[in-house]
Amino acid sequence: MHFRAKVLLSGKTATGVQVPDEVVTALGPSRKPPVRATIDTYTYRTSVASMGGVFMLPISAEVRTATGVAAGDDIDITLEPDTDPRDITIPADLDSAFTPETRHRFNALSYSAKPRLVTPIEDAKTPETRQRRITKIITDLQP
Repeated sequence: MHFRAKVLLSGKTATGVQVPDEVVTALGPSRKPPVRATIDTYTYRTSVASMGGVFMLPISAEVRTATGVAAGDDIDITLEPDTDPRDITIPADLDSAFTPETRHRFNALSYSAKPRLVTPIEDAKTPETRQRRITKIITDLQP
């Protein structure tokens, strides 16, 4: 499904585009379908969200940097259903730090939220930084 839309700014930095209802309908029965979005030649995995009764496709800072788009730009977007499994590899040290409750909370996170937690652990340059990041994740996931 191909469409053209204006990049909208919400708050200080959140950006996205409104997805036409007919595009969401064509993507399948889900009202929040997982998709592969392509802007220019850059493809990323995300999900269509419903915000205030409007379907929106988020465009993260990483995507904006990679594509050169900014709020206010009119862009061409291609969406296709993403039927591939959305799995993430949990580092062994994070996995062993989970309690049953924090594991349950981690597993309940969206696919896109999990890499935001795991990637900084994998990118840590020292064991101390890695452990500090794991501790913060466990603390943040506690009730």
